[in-house]
Amino acid sequence: MRRKNGHSMRFRGIGYRAINPLWAREPLSGDGAARFGGRFNPKGLPALYTSLSPLTAIREANQVGNFQPITLISINLDSGPILDTRLPDALERYGIKQGDLGNDDWRERMMTGKKVPTHALALSAISNGFVGMITPSYAPAAERSDLNLVLWEWSGGASQATLVDDENRLT
Repeated sequence: MRRKNGHSMRFRGIGYRAINPLWAREPLSGDGAARFGGRFNPKGLPALYTSLSPLTAIREANQVGNFQPITLISINLDSGPILDTRLPDALERYGIKQGDLGNDDWRERMMTGKKVPTHALALSAISNGFVGMITPSYAPAAERSDLNLVLWEWSGGASQATLVDDENRLT
C-alpha cells in the first residue's frame, strides 16, 4: 500500500476471496454484489469484495450459521485511488463516522427502502474518482488487523484485478 495523499492511496498487493464453489468459475465477478447489494454497494452497483488476508476472507464468507464450503482464491491487485476509511477525517468529508461503517442495520434499511449511509458513502466516493475503499472487516470475530478492500472498478483504467491461477485450476 502506498499513500497518495491524506485520504487516498494506491493498493498493490494480494487480495483474497472465499467464494461459494458454485461461482468459482467467475471468481472476479461482481454480479452477486450488484444483484443483492452489499454493505458498501447498493443493488445494481457491481463490487468486488476482497480481504487482505486469507483468514479475513474466510471470516467474511462464513458470517452466519455453520461453516459452509468455500473456494479460496488470491488476486493480484493494482488499484487506485482507494479511499482509506480507517482515517476518521477521510470520512468526515462524506458526513459519516467510523462507527457508521460497521452498523449492522444496513441490510434491513436496504430491504425497507431506507437510506443506507454506507451506500451513500460508496456513491459519493465513486463520484469523487475513487475506484474502491479499504475498510476494517465487520465480520464476527474480526480483529482490528482484519481489512477488506472493496472495489467498484477492477478491470480497466486505474484498477486491475488478476486471478492467481497459474495452473488453470478454475478454467
